[in-house]
Amino acid sequence: MTTSIRFLGMAGYEIVGPDKRILIDPFLSGSPHAPISHEELETPDVILVTHAAYDHLGDTAAIALRTGAPVVCGGDVRAVLFEAGLPPEQVQATVWGIVVEVNGVIVRPVESHHWSQTRLKDGQYVSGVPMGFIVEPEPGIRIYHCGDTAIFGDMKLIRDLYAPTIGLMGCNNSQALLARAVQAGKLLTGEMSPKEAAIASEFLGLDYAIASHYLDLTNALEKQDVDAFLALVPEYDTTGTREALYMEVGETLYFGGSTVRRER
Repeated sequence: MTTSIRFLGMAGYEIVGPDKRILIDPFLSGSPHAPISHEELETPDVILVTHAAYDHLGDTAAIALRTGAPVVCGGDVRAVLFEAGLPPEQVQATVWGIVVEVNGVIVRPVESHHWSQTRLKDGQYVSGVPMGFIVEPEPGIRIYHCGDTAIFGDMKLIRDLYAPTIGLMGCNNSQALLARAVQAGKLLTGEMSPKEAAIASEFLGLDYAIASHYLDLTNALEKQDVDAFLALVPEYDTTGTREALYMEVGETLYFGGSTVRRER
């Protein structure tokens, strides 16, 4: 059996197992470096949304409306999807600890130290609970998507309870998106710095720690953070076996047995 993970940019991934296709945080039409359009995606069995930020919610509504795919999300994202025209039977709201099965995919939401807020068309702001997700596309391959969490000590509890093997670890704040922002001051790190993401990978006990939350590695600052993460993962690895990986936007990694194969 082989599971593949395709990187769509930022925190967007398409995970394909032996019999299920899982889409997470599909941010494409708003991305200056999207590898494909959202219309080109095949119909997923389920779409997972970690929180309501535009670079994570992305094209979820359009994809769900086009394909009929169900969505697992928080309550604020559910409100946005209802406003976009999705029917209640196509949306499963959940929160940390409430495990759901949708279209045969078991989805485990886990704690995320972040925020989730968006604005509806009538101007009302809605807030919800951000999440990470663990999915197991095939036995022995348990993928943890961190959402936009900061590091926290109970990642060790996630390790002990659920033993994720692959982590999609935010270690960067996209410079391409920050350039658009109107705000006071400047952000110095993403939700996790490269060092924090490397330590979090140790807390989680990952076999594979994959850099996440960037759009363009031709940007020197984004590449600097990813390179730092790749260098720091082995420094904090007490097992001596953890593999640190990165993906070009649009690239696919195939996991089978003890090997990883790249396809660009």
